[in-house]
Amino acid sequence: MRDHNERLVLSLVRQHGSLAKTDIARMTRLSAQTVSVIMRELEEDGLLLRQEPIRGKIGQPSIPMALNPEGAYFLGLKIGRRSAELVLIDFLGNIRQMRQNSYRYPAPQETVQFAMSGIAEMRASLDPRQDRRVAGLGIAMPFELWNWADTAGAPREIMDEWRRCDIRSEIQAQCGFPVYLQNDATSACGAELVFGHTGGLRDFIYFYIGAFAGGGIVLNGALYGGRTGNAGALGSMPIPNPGGRATQLINVASIAILEKALIARDVDASFLWTSPNDWGDIGAELDQWIASAADALAYTIVSSSAVIDFEAAVIDGWMPTEVRKRLVDAVKQALSGINVEGLQVPDIREGTVGINARALGGASLPLSERFLVGAATTPSKGA
Repeated sequence: MRDHNERLVLSLVRQHGSLAKTDIARMTRLSAQTVSVIMRELEEDGLLLRQEPIRGKIGQPSIPMALNPEGAYFLGLKIGRRSAELVLIDFLGNIRQMRQNSYRYPAPQETVQFAMSGIAEMRASLDPRQDRRVAGLGIAMPFELWNWADTAGAPREIMDEWRRCDIRSEIQAQCGFPVYLQNDATSACGAELVFGHTGGLRDFIYFYIGAFAGGGIVLNGALYGGRTGNAGALGSMPIPNPGGRATQLINVASIAILEKALIARDVDASFLWTSPNDWGDIGAELDQWIASAADALAYTIVSSSAVIDFEAAVIDGWMPTEVRKRLVDAVKQALSGINVEGLQVPDIREGTVGINARALGGASLPLSERFLVGAATTPSKGA
């Protein structure tokens, strides 16, 4: 019970920025004495910091407590079809360090080497006290990565190595802290939930548009992973194509589709993966991709809304913010052309985490598992 209450206090302080014990007692219905004991212990553990007192007209001043950025550190590893990222974040979710590796396709052993060398470098830069507060590593990667060999343009024999590779176990064997594993798009959804500015949303559908399109689901304020951890596999959602036959969202809204269009025009498209903050002036190929992706996303949102009454649909991705805004605006326009009679269409919003959502989502796995309530699905976990 104490563990749950401590997590509850930390979750509320994270959500509100800072809170006094009277505020927490009111929100949790715990006694003032219980809250005082919890907050004193969390402060002694270095997880909470006292803020400046707030003096009222009468009585003792109120002393808000906030999360201590130095209270814990978390590592996040994103393994994508075109790049890998490793981040070290503090207790507030601020990125302290980052490493990135771009490639034509991911290979298991090279990925493990990238992760372990990066972890060693990051930990070497921490002082002993900080290093002791590294609380875990979360890996965000596509499930069944080997199934995407043809689409990713990777050699079949290399991608088949992923079928036999338990990367979580390999990295866990070399780390003294817990290692977690989750689907990359679901992890990105978790980053939006834990670190984003969702305005109190309790139920939303989330899209992360990377090399391939994917997503996640939040229900009742918690990330919903489902029985296998792959709930919200939105890239597999059937959608109509111009020929009248069904295709999948992944075949239309993925950035890999834009890459193919550019390559067909003899354009070096590597900037899509190496410069996600600035794609420059792409031209007609980007316009066409946004239009097609928006139509596909609009159909996916409507279909999903027939199953769950989402408050919002959040769209983020590995793309410049101006491209994300254009895509969101195009989705809103595309929805106006779909028959939604009998449905309540959710609010369409831009994501607030951005290009690093998957890596931050990986880092959010140990944070949520060890310090929060209600934020995490059940990831695969190391011993």
